[in-house]
Amino acid sequence: MDHINVTMKRLAAYVIGMFFLSLGIGFSIEADLGVSPVSSLAYAFALTSGFSVGAMTVVTHVLFIVAQVVLSKRFNLRESIVQLIIAFLFGFLVDITLFLVQLLPTPETLVMRWGFLTISLFSVAIGLFGYMSAKLPLIPYDELTHVISERFNIKFSKAKISSDSISVALAGLICIVFIQSLGSIGIGTVVAAYFVGKILGWFMKHFQTYLEQWIYKETLYKKSTDNATLKEENTSLSS
Repeated sequence: MDHINVTMKRLAAYVIGMFFLSLGIGFSIEADLGVSPVSSLAYAFALTSGFSVGAMTVVTHVLFIVAQVVLSKRFNLRESIVQLIIAFLFGFLVDITLFLVQLLPTPETLVMRWGFLTISLFSVAIGLFGYMSAKLPLIPYDELTHVISERFNIKFSKAKISSDSISVALAGLICIVFIQSLGSIGIGTVVAAYFVGKILGWFMKHFQTYLEQWIYKETLYKKSTDNATLKEENTSLSS
């Protein structure tokens, strides 16, 4: 029963985290100052194809899965299916949250647009904090970063910079070729690339312990109880 409770809490943290991550993408799109690197390629495809951002999110994540197979030179059907399911879930949430954000008044002034961008930064950071703390399979974009790190034997932080830079460069190129503008790339992209990590670090520093205590409360309690019982038994034996 304890295991089931922990699993349900991990799933809750995962799905809620994904919701906030996609909500942040919606706010960055509506801010129209440039989207974060993780969604730049999907939004570029959406701008140039006419399909929804969620649908293009699925397409780009399928490409990320293919890139993982090519770079790692191995194919695991089970892992690929799991990542594909995650890609569809994430794409669905992106369309849902973008619809919800579009119900709000359109940010017409620069102050409102920067306000939306700021909300986006915190929402993405909260989303990453929740979904990564669940310690469940990563979305294909983040998993690709891990593959890059292992394939080229570089730190994850440097691999993250590499994957973000490639995504942003491809998104900018696609937009320039097809709509003759930077489209999904802007000052907001640079701001997100720098500040999301900083905000995420702040959340992890101040709230990681509390979240883990909530998720693993039953397990930690059982462990402490077992330790106390074992200590009592040892004391009895020694006496």
